[in-house]
Amino acid sequence: MVERADKGITRTSGVNTWRAGCGESRTSGSEGGPGKPTSREADRAPWSDPYTYCRTFAGWVYAAFVIDVYSRRIVGWQLSKNLRTDLALDALEMGLWARQHAGRETSGLIHHSDKGVQYVAIRYTQRLAEAGVVASVGSTGDSYDNALAEAFNSLFKAELVRNKGPWKSIDDLEIAVAEYIDWFNHRRLHGEIGLVPPAEYESTHYRHDPAPTTVDALVQSLY
Repeated sequence: MVERADKGITRTSGVNTWRAGCGESRTSGSEGGPGKPTSREADRAPWSDPYTYCRTFAGWVYAAFVIDVYSRRIVGWQLSKNLRTDLALDALEMGLWARQHAGRETSGLIHHSDKGVQYVAIRYTQRLAEAGVVASVGSTGDSYDNALAEAFNSLFKAELVRNKGPWKSIDDLEIAVAEYIDWFNHRRLHGEIGLVPPAEYESTHYRHDPAPTTVDALVQSLY
């Protein structure tokens, strides 16, 4: 039997093992709004790229994440003391490396973000182009456009930042985030994917459908 700790926090029944406290944070991110590129096919599923702010004794720490929309897996993340492009770029690089290291095709992926300066910076958009990733940018002032990213940010703050804090510094938080992402990907049960962890959901998909979609098919599917 799976322990309740694997379930995390739910919006309907409140808290399961992890407890949300009070704290201060802000968020920005995007994915999943009406008319936005969404897919339930693993090989063409968009990546969402949100970031959030976390308070520590030493000051604000900024956290960027790259989320696979198909499996809800966190494929890349990074913490920083500033909001320079490197924050988002490092998270992207981790996501690209993780997928390529696993033998997955990244060319033709859809990358969706808001219009934050980090995501429209020349260095960032050039890296997307080099990887063959199709960039998608959310519309201004559209709250629906932030749905998936904001949902993850809320869970991240409730299940870790507020529940396990306060945090002394970025070093203190970084270790905890690494442990949280490992739990989130491999043990946390997700209602949107049939109450299984993202890693298990992906494994099941590729076991039954090992052949990747061609890049030409991916690009044509956008139109």
